[in-house]
Amino acid sequence: MDGGAFGAGKAGGAFDPQAFIRQPQTILRFVSWVFSIVVFGSIVNEGYVNRVDEVEEHCIFNRNPNACNYGITVGVLAFLSCLLYLALDAYFPQISSVKDRKKAVLSDIGVSAFWAFLWFVGFCFLTNQWQASKPEDNPLNEGGDAARAAITFSFFSIFTWDYMDPSQDSGMPYAPYTNEEDAPDAVGTYQQPPPADAFDTETQGYQTQNY
Repeated sequence: MDGGAFGAGKAGGAFDPQAFIRQPQTILRFVSWVFSIVVFGSIVNEGYVNRVDEVEEHCIFNRNPNACNYGITVGVLAFLSCLLYLALDAYFPQISSVKDRKKAVLSDIGVSAFWAFLWFVGFCFLTNQWQASKPEDNPLNEGGDAARAAITFSFFSIFTWDYMDPSQDSGMPYAPYTNEEDAPDAVGTYQQPPPADAFDTETQGYQTQNY
């Protein structure tokens, strides 16, 4: 990309869908989006089972409703967050203000770290509750694959959200984007260094004296 503020091209450039889709950050957002669907979809569809002598279904993770609720809630919210930041990524090149670009980048960094943490907690929580589950609570071993899928993709989601595109690192010295309206005429204030022979003007009139 052309040099711009925080790794983006100059504002106002035409949106290129192919270049946007090929970006590593876009690919990982799609992957995170799919992973979130797998997690909450697995729990919603097969995450509740019951004993033979029961009518009411209970969470497959140690009959703990908080475990299922956590997985579903985090999965759905992560799904929505992926869509939101995909839209922001597509709109990002149109943002001309350096401050707005910085806010968008910092927001992305903060939200990504937050979701990586939530997925880490979810992975640990679901794993713990799955290990504590009693075989007699699920004698037919129903929903086992769904439970393991939710745990596995919660683990993978930690790394897809934790990834940060180097070009989006706010600490890197990107050249800030400026336009003619926002920035003063830099050319008018620039002074070229004096020519090398200017330092000899005082010595040009000096004549060697013979003794």
